[in-house]
Parts: sequence; C-alpha cells; structure tokens
Amino acid sequence: MADQLFGTDGIRGRVNEGAIRPAMFVRFGEALAHVLLSEKVAPTVLIGRDTRKSGEMIQSAIEAGLLNAGANVVRGGVLPTPAVGWLTKHSGASAGLMITASHNPYPDNGVKAFGPDGFKLSGAQQDQIEAIIQDQSVECNVDVARMGSVFERYDYAEEYQKFASGIVSDGVRFDGMSVCVDAANGAGAFIARDVFEKLGANVFMLGCEPDGVNINLKCGALHPEKLAQAVLDQKSHLGIGFDGDADRILLVDETGQVVDGDQIMGAIGLDYHEQGLLKGNTVVATIMSNLGLEAALRSAGITLDRTKVGDRYVVERMREGGFVVGGEQSGHVVLAEHVTTGDAIISALKIMEIMARKSKPASEVLSVFEPVPQILKNVRFKSEDPLETEQVKDAINSAKDQLSTNGRVVVRKSGTEPVIRVMAEAYAKPDAEDAVDKIIQAIEQTDEML
Repeated sequence: MADQLFGTDGIRGRVNEGAIRPAMFVRFGEALAHVLLSEKVAPTVLIGRDTRKSGEMIQSAIEAGLLNAGANVVRGGVLPTPAVGWLTKHSGASAGLMITASHNPYPDNGVKAFGPDGFKLSGAQQDQIEAIIQDQSVECNVDVARMGSVFERYDYAEEYQKFASGIVSDGVRFDGMSVCVDAANGAGAFIARDVFEKLGANVFMLGCEPDGVNINLKCGALHPEKLAQAVLDQKSHLGIGFDGDADRILLVDETGQVVDGDQIMGAIGLDYHEQGLLKGNTVVATIMSNLGLEAALRSAGITLDRTKVGDRYVVERMREGGFVVGGEQSGHVVLAEHVTTGDAIISALKIMEIMARKSKPASEVLSVFEPVPQILKNVRFKSEDPLETEQVKDAINSAKDQLSTNGRVVVRKSGTEPVIRVMAEAYAKPDAEDAVDKIIQAIEQTDEML
C-alpha cells in the first residue's frame, strides 16, 4: 500500500485492484476515527454513497473500521456529494464521507471526506489519515465497551431537498418552465425531480433508473447527446445534466446547445454583480477556464482569479478571499453562500432563477461570451512521469513560444488516473490543434522509451 491513496479529490480507483480493496477501507475507517478521537470523544461520521454496486461493500468496510476505532456511524443512504457536505455541517457530525467515484465508470469507486464545517478535508488532514493507513503499526482499535454504534437517517435526503428548494429568491417560481434532467443514473436520481417540481417546474427525467452498473453510462454530464435531443423533443426550456454524484453540471439551452461550466459561472457571476452580491467583484476558476470568460468578466469590472485544477483548490481560494462564486469549466460550480462544494442542483436552480426573474430564455442567459478556440486531449502514460523528460519539456516550451501572446498552453497530470491532459487555447483554432498534437506526440514517444 505504498502508493499515495489521496488524489486531488479523495481516494479513487478500480475496485479490487491495487489498494482499492475492503481491507484498505477498513483501515481508512480506523485511521479517520483515530484522528477524530484525538479531537472529540465518540465522534460521529455521516456516510452517503452514490448508486454503484460496490458502494455497499465499501460502506460496510469503512463502517467496520470506524466502529472498531470508537466512532459512531450515521447512514444517510444514497445522497449527492454536496448533500453530504451540507448535512455534515448542519447535523453536527464530526466528519462526512461520500462513497463515490464521481464521473468515473461503475467499476471505479472511492471516498470523498468532509470535515465538520462541511468542507473537504485539507491536504494536511488527508496526509495525517494516509500516514496511519500506511503505517500498520499504529494501533487504532478501542476496547469493546467503547466501540461505536450505527444510526440510520434516511430522512436526510428530504432535509437536503428542503434546503435546496429554499435557496431560490423570495417570490421566484418556475411555473410554466419545462426542464429535462439527466441524473446519470447516479446519486441525484431520487432527489432532483422533487426539488424542481416543488418550485413549479414541469420535469422530464432521464438517467433515473440506477441498477448499480449503469451510472454515467452514456448519460449525464459526460454524455449530453440524449439530454440535448430530449430538450428538443420535449420542447423544454432547459436541459440539466449531472454526473454520478451530482456535484458536476452541464446545461442544454432550448436550441439544443450544450453549455459548460464557464458559461454557467459567467452567467451567475454577472447576475450576482448586477445585484451587488458578488463579494470582492471576483469569480474564482481554474487555469482551464476559457479566455473568453476572463474577457467577459473583465469588461463588467469583475476579476477572474485562477487556481490549479480541482474544485478543492477553487474552494480554498474562495474561502481565503471571501468570494461566493467559483468553479471549473468541467461543471463543478460552487456557490459558497449556500454550499461547500460543487452542487449541480443548486447551480441549476440559480440559472432557472435568472431565467424566470429576467424572463429570458436559456440561450440568452447562458451566452455570456464567445469562447476562444480551446483544444483539450488526454493521453495515457505507463512510465512514472513523462513530463519530467527534456523532450517533453522542450515540446511544451516550443508550443508556448509558438502561441506567444495569441494563446496559452496548459499541461497537467490527472489526479485520479494515469492520464496527462494537454490543453491549448488560441484565437486561431489550427494553432491550438497543432500545439496540442506536438506535445502529445512528444509524450507518447517519450513514454515508449521509458
């Protein structure tokens, strides 16, 4: 178990391969409880999960570790990731765990961990837990009399639904608005309809029949084709797509046009600015967000503050600066006045509110900027780190010099899989394509030689 377990968003991997096995999750539960016991007697840990078949197995393993090390467990059942974050804080739990692999296919699974404030654990806290997992000599179990107990709170889903419905401004309803929702056969499948219908919307659901192995399968935020067609077929005003744990969103306007997180952040940021609600006149995004977004916000007097890729880094910067709108191009949109992490349902409600309040169609609300051509390609690698070789470094520097002030290049390793993501942005699309292809070619050639 020598490899690092925590990535950019918790622990994640292929179930029953490498460290992603029941024994590791038992130890994870023991380690978490051991850390919490040093801060609070008899800590309570809330656990939610998405719809993957492996979720119950992993939950059982984690529970065994928690109970054995003196922590109580509250079972919340199937819940979106943002609901676990919100419920952890508002229930007074010592920590919250979400068993999920987010947008990954069903054979993958893992866990995201939240602190008592509802925010994801810091890097330092993760390191503390990981050190105990890796060091089997650390004794975590307690005397039988001090072992934890299990409590079931499947009403927590309803509590989150009530909270979500209440974030819409007073007097705003969605009567007469038709929306299509693709829940990716995931954690949002049992919650979304009630939230939107309570506010008057007419809801047509897709991806709402999870069977344990169809999560994210040709549906949801990663595969918006069916959602776009459904919007046209149903003549809906808006299409809403989730990923497997409902912390990521994409939208489809009434014309069938797919809209990413940059446009969603831009629309909400500009609306908050108009209402005097955008603290610091700043939107926080990552290095992957489009130059067009930055230009559109700048023209309105709004700063785009960029971070490393990962909603964890976005949230950290938002907390540091006291900012309220942030997110990622991929669809993690964080509205910090309401939630502690990306939340697809909350983000959709805010866009629907703008549409209703301004009596504007989705195509107008979500056309914040004209995107600068952006090419993003992924390349898998087998060696330890092709990015550290001179050949790849030279290719990256050459691409940056080639684009100069007319674009930019971003190359990074994924935090969850052996993939390097290569992005180039340029006002002339062929220039971006050429830059990406040359870097990928260098990575592939180097990886073969290592």
